[in-house]
Amino acid sequence: MHSPRHLLSSADLSAEETAYLLDLAAALKRRPQKVLVGKHLALLFEKASLRTRVSFEIAMDHLGAFTMYLDPREVGLGEREAIRDVSRVLARYVDIVAVRTYGQSIIEEYARFSSIPVINALTDEEHPCQALADLLTLREHMGDLRGRSLAFVGDGNNVSTSLVITATALGMDVRIASPPGYQLPEWAISEASARAAASGGSFRHTTDPVEAVRGAEALYTDVWTSMGQEREAERRKIDFAAYQLNAALVAHAKPGAFIMHDLPAHRGEEITDDVFESPHAIIFDQAENRVWAQAAVVAFLLGADRSIER
Repeated sequence: MHSPRHLLSSADLSAEETAYLLDLAAALKRRPQKVLVGKHLALLFEKASLRTRVSFEIAMDHLGAFTMYLDPREVGLGEREAIRDVSRVLARYVDIVAVRTYGQSIIEEYARFSSIPVINALTDEEHPCQALADLLTLREHMGDLRGRSLAFVGDGNNVSTSLVITATALGMDVRIASPPGYQLPEWAISEASARAAASGGSFRHTTDPVEAVRGAEALYTDVWTSMGQEREAERRKIDFAAYQLNAALVAHAKPGAFIMHDLPAHRGEEITDDVFESPHAIIFDQAENRVWAQAAVVAFLLGADRSIER
């Protein structure tokens, strides 16, 4: 049996494939094309979603395909039914599946038993579709990303992990500042460093937010407390107090630096309201581009990319 191609981690994509997907997303955004008529996507979600669910459904509509949403009550992944069984059953019904779940090990097990492509629509460890949308947005505003600078301030979480891997692959100068104990996992630091070396970019991780943002052309932050970490919220507010994206910190960046956030935002915590509403914010462009990044991923994994006119 042919082994399908999955997107479980940003590291699954080579630098060339990452650039290719951004080109594909841009082409589809300019001119949506129904290259997947008769195809079906299952959205298998164990976590709540606004942007991910809506953007996948709209993306599939633009491609001419059908989407089915399955929530935890209907599936009970690994509880009501074994992960491997759910994977093999859905593969008999649909052409591709996007899984939004908790541990990375869950989606990896799901993919091992799937005869159709599997997309990571978010796990606790990674968020590859968000990173592609982020880089598509930056490319729209900056042009060629090689040598351009991006600073992330906050938790070394799933969003920042996928972001640094994707941005370094494209030759960007990437910096991340996180409090001690909240830094990127070692494998992500190694992966980003290797990709930066190969692409001619650079990668720096630090605990000093001023060092990270100094002269940066784009600034990115995310919530201090992600889904599933609610019991840590009060502790995190203390630990991340110096990592707020506010006017004082932004002043160290390049004048006119773009402001980024993957949403939902907790205004007054990781970002102040004035920075969020800055004329340099491209936050809602990021949200919009989830549609086109995911349309490109689905078309690519199903082999319909060759039918798309550029």
